[in-house]
Amino acid sequence: MEALETELTFTRFDRMSELYPDRTAVIYLGENFSYSRLRDLSERFAGALADMGVKKGDRVLIYISNCIQWVIAFLGIQKLGAVLVPVSPIYTSYELEYMIKDSGAETIICLDTNFCYAQEVFASTGLKRAIVTNLAELLPFWKRSLGVLFDKIPHGKIERDDRVHSFKSLLKHSPMETRINIDPWKDLSYILYTGGTTGFPKGVPGNHIGMTSYVNDVTDDVAGDHLKEGGDIYLAANPLFHIMALGLLMSLGLNMGNTTLLMPAPQIDAILETIQRSGARWLLGVPAFYRMILENDRLDRYDLSSLRYCYCGGDVLPLEVFKRWQENYGIPIYQVYGSTEAGHVTYSRIEEEPKPTTIGLPLKSRECIVVDPMSLEPVRPGESGELLVTSPYTVKEYWKKPEETKHSYVELGGKVYYRMGDFVRQDADGELVYVERSADIIKHKGFRISASEIEAVLQDHHTVIGACVVGVPDDKVGERVKAIVVLKEDARGAGGAELIKWCRERLAAYKVPSYIEFRDMLPKSKVGKLLRREIRDEERRRIAKEKHNWQL
Repeated sequence: MEALETELTFTRFDRMSELYPDRTAVIYLGENFSYSRLRDLSERFAGALADMGVKKGDRVLIYISNCIQWVIAFLGIQKLGAVLVPVSPIYTSYELEYMIKDSGAETIICLDTNFCYAQEVFASTGLKRAIVTNLAELLPFWKRSLGVLFDKIPHGKIERDDRVHSFKSLLKHSPMETRINIDPWKDLSYILYTGGTTGFPKGVPGNHIGMTSYVNDVTDDVAGDHLKEGGDIYLAANPLFHIMALGLLMSLGLNMGNTTLLMPAPQIDAILETIQRSGARWLLGVPAFYRMILENDRLDRYDLSSLRYCYCGGDVLPLEVFKRWQENYGIPIYQVYGSTEAGHVTYSRIEEEPKPTTIGLPLKSRECIVVDPMSLEPVRPGESGELLVTSPYTVKEYWKKPEETKHSYVELGGKVYYRMGDFVRQDADGELVYVERSADIIKHKGFRISASEIEAVLQDHHTVIGACVVGVPDDKVGERVKAIVVLKEDARGAGGAELIKWCRERLAAYKVPSYIEFRDMLPKSKVGKLLRREIRDEERRRIAKEKHNWQL
C-alpha cells in the first residue's frame, strides 16, 4: 500500500481557500458563501467553542439538517480537534438520549424546530450546552423576511437559559488563532452511528487519516481529470450526516476549490430548477431520488443537459431506472458503495460504461475479498459470498462495544476485515456484482435500518413477547419495513395502530414499520435464534405470487 499524503480534509480546504478566496464554496438557499468567508466563519465558530470549554477530543453532536451551519460547524469542530457526532435531525428524544450518553457528548448543535427534544434530555444526560440555529439564520434579512411572510421557513420555540446559545451570535467571536496539533492516525474525526445487532445503535469511530484516504481516492482516482479544480459544480441533496454525502462534499467540492449547491431537503422541483440555473455537472442520489426525478410530472420543463456525472448509492439501482435515465439524458448513472464502518469502498469508473448490475471496483485504499460466510474461506472467482473489507487507515472497532466488534470484525492473514453483511460476486473484469444483503439490514430510501433495533423497541411494549422485522421489496423506495409480532396470551387492546404509535414515539420516522402482522409464533433455529431470513423469503414469495396473479 502506498504511503498516504497527510494533508487532511479540512487543511486541504484551507489551502483551497488560499488559492480561490473569492470562489463560491457553497450556495445555500440562493446565498453565496465564498471560500474565504466560509473559512473565516468556521474559525470563528472554532474559537467560540474553545472559549466555551470544548477541547480537543471532546464530542460535539450535530443534530441539524443540511444547511450552511452544518458545514461551518463541521469545519470548526475539525479545526479544534474535537470529534464530530452527526445524527439525523428527525431522531426522537428516545434515540437522542442514547447517542448522547454513549458518545459522551457535552455539546449539541440543533435546530430551533428540534430543540424541544434536546431540552428533554438535558436532565438525563451529560449535556452542558445547546447551540441553536434556524435553517435561514445566516441568510440576508430580506430573504428571511420573505420566508417568514410566505410561511416557507419553519420555526421552533426556544427557552433561553445559560446553557442555550445562538449559533449566529457565536460567529461574532474572534477566529481561533492557536493551531491544534492533530495526529491523523490516533485522533478521531467523527463518531457515526449505525444499527446494532443487539438493538442498540453502534458508534463507528473514524480517524482523520481514514476519512482522508477515501476522499483522496475519489478526488484523484475516481474523478481524476474529469473534475475541474476551481471550476466545477456539485449538487449535494443527500443528508450530510451520512458518510457517502459527507465524503463527496469534501472530495468533489471543498477539497477541490469547487462550488457545492447545498440543498436543505430533497425537494425534486427545487433540485431540478437548481441544476438548470447553475449548470451543475456532478450529482449524488439514492435510487428513490432518481426515480422521483424520472416520475416528476414537470420534468420536461427543466433543462438538465449540464449533468455529466451522476452517482447513486445507498441501495441497488433498479435496472429499469438505470435504463430510463440513460434513455432520457444520454448519460449513465454510476455506482458508489460503502458503509459507515469501512467508508467509501467501491465506485464505478468514469472511463468505462457502467454495468447496471455492478457496484464498481474497490478504491485503492480499500482491499476487498469475497468469502464463504461460515468458513471465511475465499470463494472461487464468479461465486457468491460475503464481502469483507479492510484498509490500513481505518479504525477497526466500535465505540465502547467490544461484543459488537467481535461480531462484525474478523482477523484473516494478519489483517482485520469488516464483515459488510452483503453478498456479492466478482465478475471477469474484477468488478463486484451485488447479490443480496444480510437479512438484518433493511434499506429504505437509501437509509440502512437495523431490523434488530426496531425489534428491540417493539419488545419493550408490555404486550409483545416476540418481534421479527424484515424489509418488504418496493419498487419506489427499495424496501418497506414490516414487523411480525407475537403478543402475550393475556394481551388486551393492543393492535397495529397502538404499536405503530409506540414506535413513532421512539424511532425516527423512516424506521417506523409500514405494516404490522400478528402471529402465534416466529420461526427459530434449534438454538433459539430468530430465522429472520425465512420471514423475508416468505414475503418475497408472496409478492412474486401477487405480481403473477395480477399479470394474469
